[in-house]
Amino acid sequence: MSLFNVYPLFNIVPVAAKDVFVYDENNTKYLDLYGGHAVISIGHSHPTYVAAISNQLQKIGFYSNSVQNPLQEKLAQQLTSISNCKGYELFLCNSGAEANENALKLASFYTRKTNILAFENSFHGRTSAAVAATDNAKIVAPLNAQQKVTFVNLGALKAVENVLKENKTCAVIIECIQGVGGLDESTTAFYQGLEILCKKYNTLLIADEVQAGFGRTGDFFSFQKHLITPDIISMAKGMGNGFPIGGILIHPKIKASYGLLGTTFGGNHLACSASLAVLNVIEEEKLMQNATEISKYFLAEAKKIPLIKNTKGRGLMLGLEFDFPVAELRKKLIYKHHIFTGSAANPNVLRILPPLTITKQHIHTFFEALKKVLA
Repeated sequence: MSLFNVYPLFNIVPVAAKDVFVYDENNTKYLDLYGGHAVISIGHSHPTYVAAISNQLQKIGFYSNSVQNPLQEKLAQQLTSISNCKGYELFLCNSGAEANENALKLASFYTRKTNILAFENSFHGRTSAAVAATDNAKIVAPLNAQQKVTFVNLGALKAVENVLKENKTCAVIIECIQGVGGLDESTTAFYQGLEILCKKYNTLLIADEVQAGFGRTGDFFSFQKHLITPDIISMAKGMGNGFPIGGILIHPKIKASYGLLGTTFGGNHLACSASLAVLNVIEEEKLMQNATEISKYFLAEAKKIPLIKNTKGRGLMLGLEFDFPVAELRKKLIYKHHIFTGSAANPNVLRILPPLTITKQHIHTFFEALKKVLA
């Protein structure tokens, strides 16, 4: 049996990883500035993380959500403490797409409306409603296209209001920093205006923090810079440091009822142990502060390279924009200098999403390699 060939693959076979480095089958060491799509938050194989999962596996790895799991309660409490999102309730699932799917479903239940408003260049996942709210026609099947989604330009408040006043939209879903789209973001005035419009027209505001959340931007969630209060917050990637886990934080005005949402694997014992370890390390090692500090150094170094047209993003969710496509540049970085980086929907943007444990020396290594590639 062969694999269903949907991924263009680099000719590299990782067999081990430690902190910010990945090692292939020939023991070649690669600097990981992409973290497997921003998934690796506290570094590969962090000892606290490994111990937490290993210890939990020796007790119980999984049972269904038909019985009590105190680890879920502990995770909810610790999330409240470190994120400062007081009053929200937690529903756990398995991925970012599933988190957004549940968020959109919940918004439709709550408002009794059917339509979605999303933004150009957005990416919210590959499942039914989530992919329909993703601005990429190539990955939207005819079945998904039956969802009623309107895309507007990021920052266009008037266009948003023109849609919402029709009273058909259950949710506005937004990445405060677009991930796959290319690290674009709008102004605080826009995000605050969006919150006001959602309240005015009985529409739920969903903050998609799947990629930006769990400290990557220097704040626990990227929306927090703008002092807004979303109705639902979706999260996943950095949440488990590689262990599959996702979730949504739900405003208390949205009431739960038995059977409203459900999942088989979501919130299992191993997943909760993984996420609790991530939260402990983020707090103990002050990784949000590190993200802010390293970001300043990164942006200062980027200014020294004339071929970099623009820098985007915040914290350790960063993009370097050039006047040319970066595909060949990425290949040279990985094959000649052994550095992983990421691409974006904008072909001229190089995405940088390293573990939050990254140091200035690692960033220096990257820029030295980048200068050689650009020479």
